[in-house]
Amino acid sequence: MQDITRRGFLGLALSGAAVAAGALAGCTPNAAQTGSAGSAGKAAPASSSDTLRVGVRADIVGFGYLNERTGKYYGLEIDIAEELANRLGYKNVEYMTVLPENRKELLLEGKIDALVACYSIAETRLENFDFSPAYYDDSVIAVVQNSAQVNSIDDLKGATFGTMSGANAAPLLSIKLYEIGFSNGESRSLGADNNDVLFDTWHLLQYPSYQELSDALEIGEVDAMVLDGAIAKTYMNDERSVLDGFTVDEVSYGVATQKGSELSGRVAETIQGMLDDGTIGAIIDKWD
Repeated sequence: MQDITRRGFLGLALSGAAVAAGALAGCTPNAAQTGSAGSAGKAAPASSSDTLRVGVRADIVGFGYLNERTGKYYGLEIDIAEELANRLGYKNVEYMTVLPENRKELLLEGKIDALVACYSIAETRLENFDFSPAYYDDSVIAVVQNSAQVNSIDDLKGATFGTMSGANAAPLLSIKLYEIGFSNGESRSLGADNNDVLFDTWHLLQYPSYQELSDALEIGEVDAMVLDGAIAKTYMNDERSVLDGFTVDEVSYGVATQKGSELSGRVAETIQGMLDDGTIGAIIDKWD
């Protein structure tokens, strides 16, 4: 049995997930991270290509959703990516579906130029990527089945929490439960790939997709699923509720680009321009 506090606790128990103790909620990255902000007129593409390759989600209604019959993506992040590419001077946008477990590698390896994929700005991610100013603020929440009659976080002592593997939810939840005294930070056992972790007062299971996470909640394999509020909307129904009075953390989504790339400053400038002129606000209103 190991007594692990905060950063060390998370690093050992959840090394497969991105630790986000320094998640930046609702703040604008500084110029060293993104470049200066200003007007966002059209400019020549960053490379000889006329196509901006963007990593997006395909399973989050309202943000990035792929109609498999037509092959067309829909959502506010798709609209943001289209407008971003247009203002940067690209003729085309090429979308690639990304998942929490592969989006980092796809961007690091240069297989995509930018991520517009519910990717939260976090201190640990700034080590590898540049981020635009935040275009959407959200909260990480817990969702429970009404039939379980869970009224507060204290009702979940000894319970099983589910998260999406590769997302920030697991480490953020671990930090939160430690900070509020729900858990003393004891990791009793670690499963393969850290997807099955037993702590002193709770159990963590991580799933490869949000659909599988939602199914696990429905059949009682987990007692609560923890995920971004924007993503939770896709899986809410009359039999579920957001756990009242409990927020894991506040997060903000930004456009991620390769660290130090020529594209980073231009993306930051363009997103800031879209915020300043109300374009992003209008897109959010459209999909809200």
